[in-house]
Amino acid sequence: MILTGMGCSFDEWYNITESLSETNRVVMFHRPGLGESEIENEARNTGAVVQEMLDLMSVLEMTDPFILVGHSYGGLCAQHFAKSYPQKVAGLILVDSSSVDLQELDELVLPLLDEADTDDVWLEKCKTFSRMNPEQLRPIVNPTLAEQLKSIPEEVQKRLLEFQISPSLYKAMHLEISNWKEDAKIIKSIEIRLNVPLIVLGRDREFSIEMGTQDGLPEEELRIFEEKWQELITRQGNLSINSKIVFVQSASHSIHIDRPDVIIQSIAEIIKKIT
Repeated sequence: MILTGMGCSFDEWYNITESLSETNRVVMFHRPGLGESEIENEARNTGAVVQEMLDLMSVLEMTDPFILVGHSYGGLCAQHFAKSYPQKVAGLILVDSSSVDLQELDELVLPLLDEADTDDVWLEKCKTFSRMNPEQLRPIVNPTLAEQLKSIPEEVQKRLLEFQISPSLYKAMHLEISNWKEDAKIIKSIEIRLNVPLIVLGRDREFSIEMGTQDGLPEEELRIFEEKWQELITRQGNLSINSKIVFVQSASHSIHIDRPDVIIQSIAEIIKKIT
């Protein structure tokens, strides 16, 4: 089962799922507000995602332990599920996952980066976007595709572009951001260490710094942020007594887009270990 990042569509994983589905059963779902899924005013937190996973497993009659893959915020959800129901997880892959210690990022002194990238900034932006219609959002968001996704089927490309201008997407993001700091504390408080194969994938620090400087961001602040991010990724290895940490060359936060081969290889490695 693959859990996508915040504000991310499962269509971003097309190249990976097409490859995996040749020999494996692959399960993905859009959380409420993403894709065509509806969202009301229910709580959107990692605990809700855990329950949705259980409901989906029941509907699909999934009884055997499975490999769980979580990217970014989806990785935070994956950690919550794995700690809550370790008997249901055969293996775990965290893909540049949000950390249970994510509040440490807020403690960094990064005045220029913080002008555009704090929770408060994103909450206000998401609240504004959630009140617009798709055509109002289009010129603001300017939906685009990563170069690596321009070879996937046109109908999937179209879904990805339309996904980015959905008001419900930003409503969902607002609710998830509102709760994720408290979620992280709850997950950290579950004192259990797993005994399953765990692969922790982190982005390429120098590659990410280079990308940020190309966008005009200050290298000194980027380096401070990326060093802390790498530290938090490394700590995730402590989640299991059987863990491996890999920092993926030439990969940004979107490792599944930049280096799908590493995701596929990691899943194959987990399968080999559990069989």
